[in-house]
Amino acid sequence: MILTVENTASGIRETDFENMFERFYRGDQSRSREAGGHGIGLSVARAIARVHGGDICASGEAGKRIIMTVTLTGK
Repeated sequence: MILTVENTASGIRETDFENMFERFYRGDQSRSREAGGHGIGLSVARAIARVHGGDICASGEAGKRIIMTVTLTGK
């Protein structure tokens, strides 16, 4: 099964596409815990997908859009 979600993403850089899966990573340095989020959601989601034989990847156009693709193999 493949699930793809696309959204606008102004301010996202090309390097963010892989880095965003690192635990506690914040692409926007002005964000803090007080502003919302802890930076662990995508790392947890990727870990869950990988345990089930799948993966989550990010791609898109830097500064314009992001595409998140979840692949599950059904193992």
